[in-house]
Amino acid sequence: MATGIEDQKLAEEIAGLDALEAHLGTHPSRGRRLWSAAWPKLAAVLLGLGIWQAVVWSGWKDDYVLPGPDKVLPALVDLLGTAKFWRAVGITMRRAVTGYVLALVIGSVIGLAVARVKLLRSAVGSLITGLQTMPSIAWFPLAILLFGLSERAIMFVVVLGAAPSIANGLIAGVDHVPPLMHRAGRMIGAKGIGLYRHVILPAALPTYVTGLKQGWAFAWRSLMAGELVAVVANRPSIGVQLQFARDFSQADRMLAIMLVILIIGIVVDTVFGRADIAIRRRWGLVDPAS
Repeated sequence: MATGIEDQKLAEEIAGLDALEAHLGTHPSRGRRLWSAAWPKLAAVLLGLGIWQAVVWSGWKDDYVLPGPDKVLPALVDLLGTAKFWRAVGITMRRAVTGYVLALVIGSVIGLAVARVKLLRSAVGSLITGLQTMPSIAWFPLAILLFGLSERAIMFVVVLGAAPSIANGLIAGVDHVPPLMHRAGRMIGAKGIGLYRHVILPAALPTYVTGLKQGWAFAWRSLMAGELVAVVANRPSIGVQLQFARDFSQADRMLAIMLVILIIGIVVDTVFGRADIAIRRRWGLVDPAS
């Protein structure tokens, strides 16, 4: 009799665990996940447009100086329909990708060298942080003196703007690898470069990706400043079009171009954000069901 009661209780407990596992295993549909991710951004956009329109309605500035969304959004649509604008976007994005790739290579090499060599860290560790905090616009007098008003001057500033952030991201990632992983790597025979390649760098990857994301932000800001300062002949970039719109007092067109710059930054940041979440999930740093 007692055995039958115990078996019944055990069966009820197992059924309860099965129900709990089934509940935890359910995931929302793809459409629901997309909506959950999209509606806060849509709400923020609507809130921003509302505040913008309220400022225009307040009469703080004349509408030819600060036009509202009702004028800027049609100007944006017209802008997107011109081949000249897309050529400018192509020039700017080509510069952004080229400069960022150069900064990625240089920053990664410097970051790995500083993380590995204690003497090098003592010598230039704080210099990297100092370069990171230096405003990009401050480099342009030197860049123009060295390279003139050319593509190389813009690349020089973009690389100097992004590389320190990438290097610091890698250094911070290596510094936050637990000592236990170092010992575990040595236990399985990993030494020197092999230890970094198979143990330390994979463990540092989440923080390194954060540095890559910050490096892109600095590269994008440096590039926009460069295109406003260093106007290269026959290279009608986004920055050049922005400057021309200001020179000709086309406030609606100028704000439309600024919206394009903002949208590009948000799109690239979203890509980095998705990559960051995927890496942290794989490393067990976030809930796989989230």
